[in-house]
Amino acid sequence: MTLSLPALETERLILGKSAPDGLEAILAMDGDTEVMRYISDGTVPDAAAHRAYVTEGFDEDFGPGLGTWSVFLREAPDNFLGWVTIRPLPGWEPDIEIGWRFARAVWGKGYATESAKALLRHGFETVGLGRLVAVIQEPNIASVRVAEKIGMRQAGRRMAWGSDCLLFVAGSGPGRL
Repeated sequence: MTLSLPALETERLILGKSAPDGLEAILAMDGDTEVMRYISDGTVPDAAAHRAYVTEGFDEDFGPGLGTWSVFLREAPDNFLGWVTIRPLPGWEPDIEIGWRFARAVWGKGYATESAKALLRHGFETVGLGRLVAVIQEPNIASVRVAEKIGMRQAGRRMAWGSDCLLFVAGSGPGRL
């Protein structure tokens, strides 16, 4: 199945559907211990199992307008920076999660904030979501700042992805309108 996700653009970035030809860049990013430090249990995933998981995820159908976008610089559209996603939060449906992960080489440049803002706007204005959530491990100060910069507010804690996380919320309605 080929999912249709709209390309999104910001001042500096292009957000496009993750595709199999970007697999090696995604696997390299996810193989970095610093990138994975605050993801689930903080370990780098088994290479073979993670390859299968990522490959299967390219065409996973989360519903209209939901999915994962790879992020590229407008001036270098073949240079994978990371990804952003809006998808149901496993175990907490109907909550829709917004998330981001970027290669360490591009941390601190504002790409996560810029792309997450575009995806938040897409979720509310195009998909018609009433609320988006982010789950972030407390020591991950950089992701906490991204959530705050895109207008999310802390709303307690939640077990998600196998970890005790801070819960951030944007919007006030149900996950899906």
